Amino acid sequence: MNATATIVSRVWSFCTTLRDDGVGYGDYLEQLTYLIFLKMADEYGRPPYNRKIGIPENLGWSSLKAVRGAALEVHYVTVLRELGNKPGLLGQIFTKAQNKIQDPAKLSRLIDMVDETNWVTLGADVKGDIYEGLLERNAEDTKSGAGQYFTPRPLIRAMVECVRPLPNKTIADPACGTGGFFLAAYDFLVDTYPGMDSEQRAFLKHDTFFGNEIVAGTRRLALMNMFLHNIGEIDGDSPISPNDALIAPPPESYDYVLANPPFGKKSSMVFTNEDGELDRDDLTYNRQDFWATTSNKQLNFVQHIRSLLKTTGRAAVVVPDNVLFEGGAGETVRRKLLETTELHTILRLPTGIFYANGVKANVLFFDNQPARAEPWTKEVWVYDYRTNIHHTLKKKPLRFEDLQDFVACYHPLNRYERSETWHEMDNPEGRWRKFTYEQILARDKTSLDIFWLKDKSLADLDNLPEPDELAGEIIENLEAGLASFRAVAAALG
Repeated sequence: MNATATIVSRVWSFCTTLRDDGVGYGDYLEQLTYLIFLKMADEYGRPPYNRKIGIPENLGWSSLKAVRGAALEVHYVTVLRELGNKPGLLGQIFTKAQNKIQDPAKLSRLIDMVDETNWVTLGADVKGDIYEGLLERNAEDTKSGAGQYFTPRPLIRAMVECVRPLPNKTIADPACGTGGFFLAAYDFLVDTYPGMDSEQRAFLKHDTFFGNEIVAGTRRLALMNMFLHNIGEIDGDSPISPNDALIAPPPESYDYVLANPPFGKKSSMVFTNEDGELDRDDLTYNRQDFWATTSNKQLNFVQHIRSLLKTTGRAAVVVPDNVLFEGGAGETVRRKLLETTELHTILRLPTGIFYANGVKANVLFFDNQPARAEPWTKEVWVYDYRTNIHHTLKKKPLRFEDLQDFVACYHPLNRYERSETWHEMDNPEGRWRKFTYEQILARDKTSLDIFWLKDKSLADLDNLPEPDELAGEIIENLEAGLASFRAVAAALG
């Protein structure tokens, strides 16, 4: 077992002890975040670094190690509260922080365990892998709901491989979750451009990534994840804003946007009506730069992502199926996207790859362009990795190798040199096919929900998937249908 796996195993094994006290995976990971950050701050404050981190001595790592028993619990609560009021990254890490470990003896054991490792001297790749491993285990706990903030890493890697970000360019994610897209882009840049000069490396560390995450606990995990990957400074400003990205037009534009905005219900808020009863109202964003006013959260994110891009900016964004076929505002957004950007690629994703059940999703790839009367999109290439594909989270999880054929078809080094694998006569089972702008406009509601392959499970009973896979797929489809019916019911209500 390598060093990373050993530390992950040791750190994670302690969680089983805490679960007897009602401490869930997410709570445990949050406590680890606080303690590892304090330990690293202590290490940076000593030779040879001697950096002033901004943590008072009476709230630092040494102060936690100096007390035991009930006094430790009281002091730990004080540390979390006081540090949450600090500015910059420090305050963002500890905002709304609470102690979830009520047993002082177990809190002491956790502190001792974190103290055993010299975190600063660990390589950024090792620290990052350790934390990513913990985040993935946390996401696997489907009951906690943590998986909704965790995009499958093989999918993220494939999206980054297609976009191929360049050094000295900015990358944004308006709903960054635990920071997966940032880390994949960082790794791609470091691996692809090992000869970056000092100025480019400084830009990568301090000025490349910008995000939003409104859930305080998730934002905390993202900040720690980025920091452990050597992005930003322990005593610097936070690269992730706690503000709702959709509220106002962005103050700046970016070279790339990589994102998987939250799926689920329409944006709404709960309030007390005149009768003193709780009521719910759909949220719409009155944005002059939006093509359509809607309470559909995903359509709003697509519009916002386009507004985030520089004129030469490029985007890859995960969207649910409803963005591709919904009428009204959906059709308006699709038409405008086809006209004002070059929407050149759609990847149809299979079910069974997300921790949220019943998700049918796609990836849209589009390049922003300057304004002109003539539509920018000439043809849209579609890769169907859904039909006749079966994945499950445990027995057959998505791997990067599964998406390598798509990446090859995408032709990242020059996407204008693509060729179809589909042919009506020679290869009707080809998964890679192009459609002209005129063909798409002729479709009902300008639908981008395009498929052509025959579902073999309906025609060939001898080649049915394994029973557990089939049962899982049925559940996925039923839950997707229920989600659609709930959306219709909410709209009617």
